[in-house]
Amino acid sequence: MIEPKLSEPKKRGRGRPSNFDRAIAVHQAMKLFWESGYEGTSFESLIAVMGISASSFYNSFGGKEQLYAEATNAYLAASGEWFLGILNDATDTRTAFRRLMEATATEFTRDDLPSGCMISVACVHVPPALHSVREMMTEHRSMARHAMEARIQRGIDEGDVSADTNVKALAAYFNVLARGLAVQARDGATSDQLLEIVQVAMQAFPAGPEL
Repeated sequence: MIEPKLSEPKKRGRGRPSNFDRAIAVHQAMKLFWESGYEGTSFESLIAVMGISASSFYNSFGGKEQLYAEATNAYLAASGEWFLGILNDATDTRTAFRRLMEATATEFTRDDLPSGCMISVACVHVPPALHSVREMMTEHRSMARHAMEARIQRGIDEGDVSADTNVKALAAYFNVLARGLAVQARDGATSDQLLEIVQVAMQAFPAGPEL
């Protein structure tokens, strides 16, 4: 995904290093969580990659779960730039979805970021104590599906998608496709391999209404 723009350093509190930049620290934590998962990311690895002490960590972020929420929001803000930008572009719906899936294949295999998607399979299986984290990630995953539903409905309203199209099922299909691409990318699939899957999957997009 597109790396978030780094903010101006915020006012430093007691215990923070002199060069502390919250946006940079959160971005580093985001990549670590993305690569290792919530449970696989230790407190020690977090403070090491963020370059802060334990006391600074708690003073600045409160705890691991709070940091995870902030890191996830940073990921969503960055990925949303290309995801929503393409999905809501002024083009026909089928083209929008093709471009979206092609961009997904490219973004999930970037060399400068962990492969796949930070959201797709995060915290699916967690102990009861992490139920709130699982619910947070489930809600995040539903956001993409809702955005796809809205775009398909827009296509129906604008006349390039048949009125009898099952909006929820079609959106769910492409949402599942994106999640599958994320897993494939994590397993080492290349961008070209993912694009081949996208090419086949686009055949499922229904034809537009007859004129």
